[in-house]
Amino acid sequence: MVMATTASTAAPTSLSSVTLEVADIEAARRFYTAFGVDTHIHLRASGTQSTGFRGFTLALTVAGPATVDSFVGAAVDAGATVLKPAAKSLWGYSGVVRAPDGTIWKIATSAKKDTGPATREIGEVVLLLGVEDVKATKQVYTDRGLTVAKSFGGKYTEFAAGQSSPVKLALYKRRALAKDLGVPVDGTGSHRIVLGGTADAFTDQDGFVWEAAASPAPTPS
Repeated sequence: MVMATTASTAAPTSLSSVTLEVADIEAARRFYTAFGVDTHIHLRASGTQSTGFRGFTLALTVAGPATVDSFVGAAVDAGATVLKPAAKSLWGYSGVVRAPDGTIWKIATSAKKDTGPATREIGEVVLLLGVEDVKATKQVYTDRGLTVAKSFGGKYTEFAAGQSSPVKLALYKRRALAKDLGVPVDGTGSHRIVLGGTADAFTDQDGFVWEAAASPAPTPS
């Protein structure tokens, strides 16, 4: 396990970018453009190896069930695999897909009925990191300047997003996250994701890599 480095005086105030490491960058670019999330992420060619659960998911919140279905359908048409078909739950309506590059995406709404037609509008993008100890990781990140927006003991923490950040950051128990996504919890190798901040590079205790972001503004990859 890679341990977190000592916090520096120059600390990130929010997550400013998310970079996915993919084997085929052109194929990934085509997929994410068709899926409709290309402006929210960056892509980087990489041959780093990983097996099983990578320990995170990117979640889209949208207005209603028809829009969930629209995003799931677009992902599948572009080559994604359905991990959980879109369906009603206690909390609303959601579906889970795995992109061709291996990244897991959850599309969800708190609404159980549509109040209008399907759109391609995204209300919020959340990067959920599955960690072993939510409280400990929260402390590492708050020591580096991130501001907690919501916290539920050792189960879940959400950080405040910066004005220019395209993605909100949250922490969840790794085992609980895997269960929610419908995948086995085991996984080895690289997470194949790099988080951009405004400070020096570091790696947290769960192996998630942060690097200094050149520009916090979201741009198509």
